[in-house]
Amino acid sequence: MEKSLLKKIYKKNYVKRYIELILGVLIMGVSFNMFLLPHNFVYGGVSGLAIIIQEIFTINPALFIAISSIIILVISYFVLDKEKTTGSVLGSILYPIAVQLTSKVPLYLNFDSSQLLLSALFGGVLTGIGAGLIYKAGFTTGGTDIINQIICKYFKMSIGRATIFSNGLILLCGTFVFGVNNFMYGVIILYIISMLTDKVLLGISDSKAFYIVTEKEEQVKEYILNNLSHGVTIFQARGGYDNKKQKVLFCVIPTKEYFKLKEGIAAIDQKAFFVVTDAYEVYGGE
Repeated sequence: MEKSLLKKIYKKNYVKRYIELILGVLIMGVSFNMFLLPHNFVYGGVSGLAIIIQEIFTINPALFIAISSIIILVISYFVLDKEKTTGSVLGSILYPIAVQLTSKVPLYLNFDSSQLLLSALFGGVLTGIGAGLIYKAGFTTGGTDIINQIICKYFKMSIGRATIFSNGLILLCGTFVFGVNNFMYGVIILYIISMLTDKVLLGISDSKAFYIVTEKEEQVKEYILNNLSHGVTIFQARGGYDNKKQKVLFCVIPTKEYFKLKEGIAAIDQKAFFVVTDAYEVYGGE
């Protein structure tokens, strides 16, 4: 049931998904050749390793990425499973092709390559946008994404820790080859990539979700319904410490009305407890 549903999801809007994949790898290729490779910015992943290998052995980065990706895919097929490997095949093939196709872009675009910080910032932004488009389309470019899954499986790490471990190791190798400044730029680039990837995947939050625990639930509910004109859902809950039954009010409001609800709750019940989170997508309701 679950696998058939997943197949239906992957078949939905497949033309749009493939366009996003191709656009994503092209953006990453341009970023790599124009901003990251010229300054030897090692920022993790197989691309970071390719920069190190080019410096030591003068091997073409696109060729190294292609060979590494194929080897990792073969390992993934036997160590993980067919389903997890399939989603990385197309991205693993297209990314090194994109790197090679865009290798001449710096020759045609006039950019002051002496601006290291600008190169790091734009490289991180473009790579993050490209990666976000690829993940949003349901694909990956393989490489360390697969390695991280293998680390998770055999060393019982979370995917977050595995990513930190693998990228940290590559950054450390880059430090030995290119120096400490390269490491610091790499950290900045990695942070920007992760931040922009999330933004492309989730979008910019224009709503806030409130979870409210208050002894004056009726007054808070009426305030939300009548003054802010938004719906409220009430959950039955129980305190973990005192085992006391209580109600939790849940509502989603536009970010611009965050202040009104926050201050309204405080005015009604100064002892109220509430948690506010970003709501990236809100569907349904009236």
